[in-house]
Amino acid sequence: MNIPTSRPAIGASLYFALAFSLSAYFTFAAVQGDYGVFRQVQIKAEAEALRAERDQIAAELAEMRNKTRRLSDSYLDVDLLDEQARATLGYVRADEIVIR
Repeated sequence: MNIPTSRPAIGASLYFALAFSLSAYFTFAAVQGDYGVFRQVQIKAEAEALRAERDQIAAELAEMRNKTRRLSDSYLDVDLLDEQARATLGYVRADEIVIR
């Protein structure tokens, strides 16, 4: 008498192994890859940092333009000129006391 042996089919095992391997690869690529979830979060954080730096530089530029306009020939701010002369050249009025 022949007793049937139950052996899993090699083809089915290879098919499931291949399917599992491909799904694991694509899952890893979706999370860790160049365009994955972690990279997208990193790109968004870098973009936000660059926007903040751009806004800070724009504010500094606006301040410089304002000071330049206030010291121009067409519009002279005497108080700003006095402040700049004191800071740069160390000018002091005769009736002032300097404390260092």
